[in-house]
Amino acid sequence: MQASGGDERARDLGLLFLRVSAGLFLLWVHGLPKLLDYNAELQRIEDPFGLGANLTLMLAIFAEVLCPLLIVAGVLVRLACLPILAVLLVALRVVHPQWSLAEGQFAWLLLILFGAIFIAGPGSLALNHRFTGALRHV
Repeated sequence: MQASGGDERARDLGLLFLRVSAGLFLLWVHGLPKLLDYNAELQRIEDPFGLGANLTLMLAIFAEVLCPLLIVAGVLVRLACLPILAVLLVALRVVHPQWSLAEGQFAWLLLILFGAIFIAGPGSLALNHRFTGALRHV
């Protein structure tokens, strides 16, 4: 069954809302504080893989600042979701495995949001839509 134009428009508006709200939420709550208070975050950040606090923090900033900006803009959306999903899974399963569902609910919610964006893609109201070839679907 083919979706009507109104259904497609509603779906694309919903995906736009999901991308923008989830991306800005992650950027505002996690990304910008890490970027703007880098030295203090360097003292607090967990280093679960022994990469060093500096590299670990830079990877977290990449996932929580650059990737949400790409998602909000609608550029390389599915690819940009992967570092975010990785950071969330590491936080939930490696850094804080003792968290109950209630304690980790914010991380689980972000995992659900960015997982949905990864599965659904950016929709037609994204800059990706202007690309041709394989980049259009990433």
